[in-house]
Amino acid sequence: MSTSPANSSAEIMLDEVRQRKQELRKEIRASMKRLSSNEVARQSQLIWDQFFELPQYQEANSVGLFVSMPSGEVQTDYALKRVIHDSKTLYVPRVGLNFEMCDMELVRCEIDGAHDFYGQDETLYKSWPRNKWGIPEPPSPFIDVAKRGEIDLLVVPGIAFDGEGQRLGQGKGYYDRFISTIQHGEGEAKKPLLVAVALTPQYIGQEENAEKYKRAVPVLDHDIKMDIVIPPFRTILCQKV
Repeated sequence: MSTSPANSSAEIMLDEVRQRKQELRKEIRASMKRLSSNEVARQSQLIWDQFFELPQYQEANSVGLFVSMPSGEVQTDYALKRVIHDSKTLYVPRVGLNFEMCDMELVRCEIDGAHDFYGQDETLYKSWPRNKWGIPEPPSPFIDVAKRGEIDLLVVPGIAFDGEGQRLGQGKGYYDRFISTIQHGEGEAKKPLLVAVALTPQYIGQEENAEKYKRAVPVLDHDIKMDIVIPPFRTILCQKV
């Protein structure tokens, strides 16, 4: 069966975008390795200082927030504690120990179980089972999985972001699939506000002027835009929120 010129051209374009994504991932990861742990901690705190000032956070009843990898991304220890302290309903991701086979879900951590979540030294969750990226994931009895409309604000990690809210993920599509699932379906449900957090090398939208950016994240049709991007230096509103 022959392939039409139009189909062949579309496939070439898809391959080019995928190649650009891989090249950008490699470039950003190399830049991230040059950040010291102290600098990552400093930038992370600047990001969370902005995040917790967002009116949308202050109005939210529930927050989806990732447990950070040991290195290579914004650190979330402080943020996890703060969300619990602010009496928000907290959901954290779980993909399962078989990282290649499972879709991501967000699991509720009960406020009444804050002691169990953090322990006396507020680090008990670090003893949870870890997936292949070294990320702790909630074990049973954490079984209350977020459904459509139950998360008001979702904090989204990634490899790179630009000033238009475009996101480059790790390449597995977990967040894109999860967000699509909770945004679409039968009946009406409130969509979560999507807030991206990015260390300095991860924000590639250096400004040329108030409207345009020098670089943009390469995207495919299924990639989902963020509403807000927060690098260390300022908060960027990408959508009407």
